[in-house]
Amino acid sequence: MKNKYIDLIEQTFEFPQEEFKVIDNELYFNDIPLMDIITQYGTPLKITYLPKISQKIKAAKRLFNVAMAKEDYQGDYHFCYCTKSSHFSFVLEEVLKNDVHLETSSAFDIPLIEALYEAGKLNMDRYIICNGFKRPQYIENIIDLHNKGFHNIVPIVDNKAEIMQYENGLNNKIKLGIRIASEEEPKFEFYTSRLGIRVNDIISLYREKIEGNPKFELKMLHFFINTGIKDTAYYWNELSKSVNLYCEVRKICPELDSLNIGGGFPIKNSLGFEYEYEYMAEEIIAQIKNICVQNNVPEPHIFTEFGSYTVGESGAILFSIIDQKQQNDREYWNMIDSSFMTTLPDTWAINQRFILLAVNNWEMEYQRVFLGGLTCDSQDYYNAEAHANAVFLPRLAEDKPQYIGLFHTGAYQESLGGYGGIQHCLIPAPKHIIIDIDENGDYYTKLFAKEQSYKSMLKTLGY
Repeated sequence: MKNKYIDLIEQTFEFPQEEFKVIDNELYFNDIPLMDIITQYGTPLKITYLPKISQKIKAAKRLFNVAMAKEDYQGDYHFCYCTKSSHFSFVLEEVLKNDVHLETSSAFDIPLIEALYEAGKLNMDRYIICNGFKRPQYIENIIDLHNKGFHNIVPIVDNKAEIMQYENGLNNKIKLGIRIASEEEPKFEFYTSRLGIRVNDIISLYREKIEGNPKFELKMLHFFINTGIKDTAYYWNELSKSVNLYCEVRKICPELDSLNIGGGFPIKNSLGFEYEYEYMAEEIIAQIKNICVQNNVPEPHIFTEFGSYTVGESGAILFSIIDQKQQNDREYWNMIDSSFMTTLPDTWAINQRFILLAVNNWEMEYQRVFLGGLTCDSQDYYNAEAHANAVFLPRLAEDKPQYIGLFHTGAYQESLGGYGGIQHCLIPAPKHIIIDIDENGDYYTKLFAKEQSYKSMLKTLGY
């Protein structure tokens, strides 16, 4: 009878996969032997595997450039990374190795851009797309960066009053974008996004505030789909409306030459994940070209803003199972040495699912369990994968410690969890290491942050 953990995985999924394989009953992640990493650093442990970031950027560039070549598309493709997905310096430095552009969300993003420039990681020719509803400090920082020579900084206008706040401080003409207020998914609580300018107001806004103004040049229309790029009638309908609006504005504004199709590709959140990246890129380009041809306007340059897609699959977090509690006849709770609410807040806040796998003991019989965190909160648990709201892990043995990993956790978790601040129940933030590859193809590790200390927490709390 095939009742080992490795049997379960191999029977349920196509396994091994590109980034996951098992050697001698131990899991390898992107050819990294995780038990060796655990032996060196212990758990709980956060991992960032830097080469995955460049792999994802190169894959997206290839997808869109091939799609454009097939369609004889006349515009260019520009890859932007959303800094909000992960602001860490090592992430941005890896991203910028790939000749890409950046998208910002707040006033404090601008000093980050300046720091990268001063460190020689970023030049002034890069596009800096500035999104979000902008308070005065954000606008002031954008103007300052533009006046310093960042001639491709493009603030995306989110409300009617925003435009004129740029005029007085500018030394020369600035490129502007306008965000289109898209309709939300039918099941969403609201009909129209709170962000952007409604469709019926965009042309009048251009006529009244931008056209003929020597300080402004309308460069880009921007639309964002919160649920990302998916093969749904909702997505294609929103894309079609935005491209038709682009054509309408382009006929009266020859400077308009770019369309930002914000909302990213999804990332792999299950071993059973399937997504036709090539088909989606080709269909997007084909539809945009077709609509532009029908309207007799030039195809726009295409900008994408991929955050989670860029950095999500580079991340992992490793835990130890420190105890098992049987609470009734059916529920076995495996307790981890950290907290899901603090280390992976998306699992608690929006029921986000990540790939969950045992790191060792793949030869052991599997058992259905629930996973519990260390806080005293009833919501600090993780109990769903691809097995109908159940988690299966190797059965615990007294002489064999059990380690588990949650994978593709590289986007948003640190910022949502308040990295470096106060964690729920004062559970410390785990140790964080960076893994990279040297010129010989061998991996090496670097400690980025030690486990959070009680002294740093007490200082934050005023003790």
